[in-house]
Amino acid sequence: MYLPLGGAGEIGMNCYVYGYGPQGKERFILVDIGVSFPDMDGTPGVDLILPDIAWIAERADRLDGIFITHAHEDHVGALGHLYRHFPGVPVFARAFTAIIATRKLEETGQDPAMVQIAPVWPETVQAGPYTVGFAPTSHSIPEASALIIDTPEGRIVHSGDFKIDPDPGLGEPFDPAMWEEIGKTGVRALICDSTNVFSRHPGRSESDLPGPITDLVAGAKGMVVATTFASNVSRVKTLAEAGRAAGRTVCLMGRAMKRMVAVAQESGVLGDFPATVSPEEATQVPRENLMLIVTGSQGERRAASAAMARGKYLGHQLKEGDTFLFSSKTIPGNEIAVGRIQNAMSEAGVEIVDEQTGFYHVSGHANRPDLERMHGLLKPQILVPNHGEHRHLREHCRVAAEGGMTPVLAPNGALVELSGNAPGVVEHIEVSRTYLDGSRLVGALDGVVRDRMKLALNGLVVVALIIDEEDEPIEDSWVELRGLPDTAGDTSLSEMIEDQLSDLLPRLDRKTVMDDDKLEEAVRRVARQVCVSEIGRKPEVTVVISRLMAA
Repeated sequence: MYLPLGGAGEIGMNCYVYGYGPQGKERFILVDIGVSFPDMDGTPGVDLILPDIAWIAERADRLDGIFITHAHEDHVGALGHLYRHFPGVPVFARAFTAIIATRKLEETGQDPAMVQIAPVWPETVQAGPYTVGFAPTSHSIPEASALIIDTPEGRIVHSGDFKIDPDPGLGEPFDPAMWEEIGKTGVRALICDSTNVFSRHPGRSESDLPGPITDLVAGAKGMVVATTFASNVSRVKTLAEAGRAAGRTVCLMGRAMKRMVAVAQESGVLGDFPATVSPEEATQVPRENLMLIVTGSQGERRAASAAMARGKYLGHQLKEGDTFLFSSKTIPGNEIAVGRIQNAMSEAGVEIVDEQTGFYHVSGHANRPDLERMHGLLKPQILVPNHGEHRHLREHCRVAAEGGMTPVLAPNGALVELSGNAPGVVEHIEVSRTYLDGSRLVGALDGVVRDRMKLALNGLVVVALIIDEEDEPIEDSWVELRGLPDTAGDTSLSEMIEDQLSDLLPRLDRKTVMDDDKLEEAVRRVARQVCVSEIGRKPEVTVVISRLMAA
């Protein structure tokens, strides 16, 4: 069986369960445990969005292993936050990813020794009834792998994120002979990346980028600043080499950028890397001789690119005549944040360059012709699309059907039976999501974020009442507004609410005054009625009741 808890019907937060055995006695493995990122419209104040792992946590005693396909945050970012639900379960990953996974556990005070470095296919790992191999794939991060999952019922291939690139710069090139050999054994099901299923041209190679990027940097007049995904170490190296080739001093800015380069060197993935200077040293370099490589390709507010768009960052400021290169693709949903940064740069006279103005980025995901090639190499009986919005999954199902495979549309929560003569969705599991809110994990249905959104949209009225020793309300209440206009016309809105409450309180019967719930409801109703009639808003109302005790 296969059950997506995240990543199927959305981009990000990948988390997939595989199960084998008699019903109620199945043994499980978990593939990836990633995060997605919040936005102010739907998840204000939230730090990260994590998958709802309640279903597999209830069966943690039957979980034989956690397998991480690669080190992107949407595949490994939730490990530290959620691993406490799976104490003692081994985590398997290749060397580069294992370093990242280890640090996730260390940062949350958990045992990093639970992370084991997995061998590369055709060597395998045994986890309960599963024999699992890490088959190298090309992607936009070092050591990405598909998983070859062998069970007594047949072979499953979980593609992870992949593309077909014969020369990816860093990491292993795509090996069609290896994949054809994997397919010869017979593949029961391929669970497959669907991100670029609508792109009908063949994918382009990372090795095609150094030329155009080098030419761009060489022709720039002022300071050059470039941003890309920090995890795309091959691209970071290409940018740095372009800077050095143009005679520029190169500086890496942003913790994520420095961390990924360091991990790539530690794991042996990255050998020679151009010499760099610190941000402090870079302030002494003439602008026309400087290249900064910074974080923040997706408009992240705290990243270096956003800070530079707002003003200075670590002593560096964008000025008219500078060039800013976005060597990246804007992930759907981040367009507004990226556009805000680009507009601020444009106002400063900065020349903005991105994939729409030249060949400065290639995707890390397989386009439709590449997906079809992978289908042909593996020849799976069943294809289950994942890693995509619902429209991507549906389109990938159409492609699979045209290729003679049995497609199964399985968004998050769809439990799929992969064995037997009629594979398909057999049950729907209720899955939600979990929010990292500050240092606490809260459920999406807990109401925390919903209440925050209500406050943001509607404003807040706070009413304070005093009930005296005779259980009589003191007529003068106190009202404070938050997120609402102070006046309605020429009159103070808070005073208008106070006046209406002064009329209300003496008329309340003793039973209402003695019952906090009834008293709060009566006051809340009046406060909202005033706001609706005067400003057209129905705010949240908090009533604070203080009761004086007789001596």
